[in-house]
Formats: sequence, structure tokens, C-alpha cells
Amino acid sequence: MPVIAPMPAARPAHIPGQRDGADDAVAAGTTVDHLTETYRAHYRSLLGLAALLLDDTASCEDVVQEAFIRVHSARKRVRDPEKTLAYLRQTVVNLSRSALRRRILGLKLLSKPMPDMASAEEGAYDQLERDSLIKAMKGLQRRQREVLVLRYFADMTEAQVAETLGISLGSVKAYGSRGIAALRLAMEAPA
Repeated sequence: MPVIAPMPAARPAHIPGQRDGADDAVAAGTTVDHLTETYRAHYRSLLGLAALLLDDTASCEDVVQEAFIRVHSARKRVRDPEKTLAYLRQTVVNLSRSALRRRILGLKLLSKPMPDMASAEEGAYDQLERDSLIKAMKGLQRRQREVLVLRYFADMTEAQVAETLGISLGSVKAYGSRGIAALRLAMEAPA
């Protein structure tokens, strides 16, 4: 892993007996020319690294490009120019992780799709069926209508219907079956 040093506030004064050339190279950090050579030599390998972490080419190219931009802006802090490639690799990995996190968060935040809405025609047909059902229900005997409404629209059990209407369980079953048969006939008859 590359060593990144903080930017010094001021350059220290020259100390007698110290070699100037070696210290200037270390203090200068990665040069633009060195970064350009690194770009030419290792762009494809860094792109391959990003491709192992991400799934689409455009994201890989964006990550590698962003890594070079970040290293370029921090080139003075990389003490050893030989570690520029390692710094670039680590930056590509970190940016790839960030891209994946953003995708996952985006998927979590996407709103749930709306259920398929019925078309206007379907709504009209449903209304016609409801109207014909209501008309057919009105044509039933009072007890048949009461049993069917309580049983199927109020979602009561046969025992609950019998208790509510004050009739026997056998009567509920008889009124229910006769009412359904009468509804079938009324609904199938041409209007």
C-alpha cells in the first residue's frame, strides 16, 4: 500500500552535508510525466481490475479515469513515485466499492412499481357486471338475498348467518343453494 504523507506547511531549510538531488526527488512526489507514463502503461490493466469488480464497461472506464484524476491531484503526497501504481490500484478498488454501494442504495430507494391498472374498458365491463348482479339480486326472494349477502359479501360462515337471521343451518344451506341457482339463471338470461 502506498505511503501518503501530509503536505508540509513550509519547506525545511537546507541542512549542510545533505545531498540535494535525492531529497528533491522524494520531496517532489510523483511527477506529471511519471503519471502520464503510468497511464499509458497500466490503463488497460487497471480497467481489467475494475471489470472484475463492476459489471459494465462504462462504469469501469469512469472508475479508472476518476482514479487517475485523484492520483494526479494528490501526486505531491505520494513520496515514492514507484508506488504510484499501487496507489492507483487501491483507488480503483475503493472507487469500485463506492460505485457498487451507490447502486445498491439506488435499488433500495427505487419506489415499488405500481400494479397494473385496469383499462377503462375493463372498468366499464366490471361496472356492467356489478349492475347486472345487483339487478339479479333484487329479483331474488328476500331470504335468499339475505343469506347470499351475509354469506358472500359479509363473509360470514353458515352458522353465523343462521344465528344472525334466526333460522336453522339447514335453511341457510337451502336458501343459499336456491339463491345461487336463481342468480345463475338471471345472469345468463339475455337482457
